Amino acid sequence: MSVEMAELQKKNGIPPIQFGEEVSGAETLLRCLILEQVEYIFGYPGGAVLPIYDSLYGSYFKHILTRHEQGAIHAADGYARATGKPGVCIATSGPGATNLVTGIATAQMDSVPLVCITGNVAQSLIGTDAFQEANITGITIPITKHSYFVRDIRDLPRIVKEAFHIATTGRPGPVLIDIPKDVANDKAPFTYPDKVEIRGYRASLVPSDEQVQEFVKVASEAKRPVILAGGGIIAAQAENELRDFAEKTRIPVINTFMGLGGFPGTHELSLAMPGMHGNYTANQALLNADCVIGLGARFDDRITMGRTKEFAPKARIVHVDIDPAELGKNVETAVTVAGDVKSTLAKAIPLAKTCDSEAWISQLKEWKEQYPYKYKKDGDVLKPQAVIELLYNSTDGEAIVTTDVGQHQMWTAQYYKFKHPRSFISSGGLGTMGFGFPAAIGAQIAHPDRTVISVVGDGGFQMTNQELAIVSQYNIPVKVAIVNNQCLGMVRQWQELFYDNRYSQIDLTCSPDFVKLAEAYGVKGLRASTPEEAEAVWAEALAHDGPVVVDFRVAQEENVYPMVASGNTLDQMELGDD
Repeated sequence: MSVEMAELQKKNGIPPIQFGEEVSGAETLLRCLILEQVEYIFGYPGGAVLPIYDSLYGSYFKHILTRHEQGAIHAADGYARATGKPGVCIATSGPGATNLVTGIATAQMDSVPLVCITGNVAQSLIGTDAFQEANITGITIPITKHSYFVRDIRDLPRIVKEAFHIATTGRPGPVLIDIPKDVANDKAPFTYPDKVEIRGYRASLVPSDEQVQEFVKVASEAKRPVILAGGGIIAAQAENELRDFAEKTRIPVINTFMGLGGFPGTHELSLAMPGMHGNYTANQALLNADCVIGLGARFDDRITMGRTKEFAPKARIVHVDIDPAELGKNVETAVTVAGDVKSTLAKAIPLAKTCDSEAWISQLKEWKEQYPYKYKKDGDVLKPQAVIELLYNSTDGEAIVTTDVGQHQMWTAQYYKFKHPRSFISSGGLGTMGFGFPAAIGAQIAHPDRTVISVVGDGGFQMTNQELAIVSQYNIPVKVAIVNNQCLGMVRQWQELFYDNRYSQIDLTCSPDFVKLAEAYGVKGLRASTPEEAEAVWAEALAHDGPVVVDFRVAQEENVYPMVASGNTLDQMELGDD
């Protein structure tokens, strides 16, 4: 063991680890996690992981017992997104492991580093349809960065070391380690490798000088340039480099949904979010730009609307991404840069020149003033947009905000101006309902001194609201803001607009009384139905030092605008009745 690791253990109160001592596979796993500086584990025990949980008894780790495996992996995901560190979760074999699948796919789509540990039946029972047997490595191959099935205890230290390396390097993602019960019980002398050597895996980080020079040349020649900053900015911790590059070149910045917070939403060069529910200015910027610089962005269908030939039709597209498979995948590019976006911008900044873009910036400013996000206020009727504005104004944009998926998610992206990276946590690629609340738990555990708000719909909240038991048990002060329109709002909106108001199976009026539900778990519950009540109860929620659930009863038939209908192009935006 290195001197640095010994000092780390001493500083953090980690028990000393004896190398060469014969220990079980379960104990080996926990020692490996200690050496990877894991502090929190989210999980749910069961038969196949009993050896691991027996080793956890009285151990150094802070284990959070969720009430469902999906809550465990979403909480680990929220922890990872809020910190940049890999989140760790444990589940048993069979249904425990398969209950992780949605969370694994969520993390894979959004490039979140997770290490998911599952138990399995003993190897002698594999393939016999044994009780609670499932081929979880086979099931998750398409939705993990890598999966391991551990056959020998002597391989376990190497596998854990590799798993953390793979999850956190290159394009981050989830890695699964499946440990049969006989391996967990077996014994061997403890070892841990100092370095990782994986044949065929190279996490390319530093781009070539030639690629960066071409990128800077194309950008400097543009008169109507725009940066499209994606989640890769946040993953690479490149927010400072992005700001320096944008300010030096005077190039406006559009943040993708996953990139919100990577560039301050209050900055003069910020154009906020584009796409299906993006703003008028951002979409017009893409339509009229002569150069689009994609930084860690996928050019996904919610931005291009699947009409890639009509996307940014006047622009030369520069694409910078750490994953070479993304380059040129969705849009035709003029310049590609394969490399870490932080390293790329660090190389580009000294070479960059100020663009001749002031007339362009003036045009964008005019559009911003003429076509802001807006909605109709209606007396004592509580509008959902007003709820998000209240959350933003009351926290000055400094909170960590998680969301579920649906209308409230889009309103949060529109009306909460995110200033900092890792302050907006939401399921982007997969669109997972039930994600927001457990993700907020993980984020709050990671940042106990920050305000964490979970904005959820009345539909998604009911998928994982059993995790109220955790916030009550550990007094985790998450503030849950339910945007309660008593229906599946985004489904209702599409049925109104595209299915002639045939509202099929979207009625949630028989949902529980959320205030009573919160109180049943020992959590403070509040309700508001008017703007005045909303201000009063939200102030009370923020003043409370524990978890709070606030049921905001909002207008049911409010729609998210602007909107570009599926199959249309960005120039076919519907701005709504306003």
